[in-house]
Amino acid sequence: MGAQTELFMGPRGRIMAMDSAYDVGSDNRDRDVVINASYCGVLPARFIAEMRPRGAIGVDCAVGPAGASVAGLWYLEALNIPAAAADVATVRLGDGVDLYAQGKISFANRAAMDCGVVPGMWVQDAARAMLDGTPRSPSASDVTNRTVMQTNKDGRQVICTDSIAFGLPEDVRNVLVTAGHTGRSAVPYLLRVRPHGFICSDGGKGREDAGVAGLFLVEKEGLAGATVDARIARMGEGLSSYHDGVISAANALAKAAGVEVGMTAAEAATWLLQRP
Repeated sequence: MGAQTELFMGPRGRIMAMDSAYDVGSDNRDRDVVINASYCGVLPARFIAEMRPRGAIGVDCAVGPAGASVAGLWYLEALNIPAAAADVATVRLGDGVDLYAQGKISFANRAAMDCGVVPGMWVQDAARAMLDGTPRSPSASDVTNRTVMQTNKDGRQVICTDSIAFGLPEDVRNVLVTAGHTGRSAVPYLLRVRPHGFICSDGGKGREDAGVAGLFLVEKEGLAGATVDARIARMGEGLSSYHDGVISAANALAKAAGVEVGMTAAEAATWLLQRP
C-alpha cells in the first residue's frame, strides 16, 4: 500500500505509477503526474484533488451508468487539474506500471486537453504532455468549445458550441448546434443572436414539454429550430449534440427546411444550412 514507481524525472517533476488513487501522496503535490490504476470516479478524484498533483491518469472502467467511472475527470477539471482516463480494455486494472506502458486514452478533461492530451493517445505520451504543459485558467464564459462543423459554398457555417448563450453576432448567418435545453429561458438568447437555424437539447422535455417550448416561441420571429433527445446526446456538450444527437422535436420552419424527427442532428444541421 502506498508504493509508487518513478517512471520519468524531468525539470518540471516526475511521472509516478501506483496501483491505486489512494496511493497518491503529499510528495506528488504541484509537480508529479500520477498514473493510478483506479477508476476515475468522483470518490478517487477527491483523494487525488486533496494532494493536487500536476496531473492524473486513471482507468475508465467501462464508463458505467451515468458516466460514474469517469465523472471524476470533471471534478478535477473544476480545480484546473489535468486528468484523463485510459480504455480499460487496454490495461490491467490495479497495475499502474502496466497502465503507463500499455494504456490508451479514452477520455480527457479540458485541462488535460489544454496540455495536448487527446483520446487515442498512449498513456505514456499523455503523461509527458501533462508534465510539460500548463493548463489555461479560463473563466467559465471563455470555455465555449466553439467548433466549425460545416461550411457552405456561400460561407455560411454550422457551428457547435456548448450553449446558445455563447452565440456571436456573426451567427445571424450560421446554424448553431448547442447543448442547453430549449425552454423559455433560452428564448432571449435565441432572439439576441437570431441564428439562421439552431439545434439545442430537449432537456428531457419535462412536464408539459417545457424543454422544447422555445422552439415554438421563436417560430413567429422566423427562427427555424429543432432539438435533440437528451437521453442520447450529452447536455452541455455541443459536439455531442452534433455527433450523437437524434432530432426529437422541430418547429414548422425547420420541418419546412427538411428536418424530421428521428434524423441525426448532423443531417438536420445540413438541411438548416441549405435553408434559403
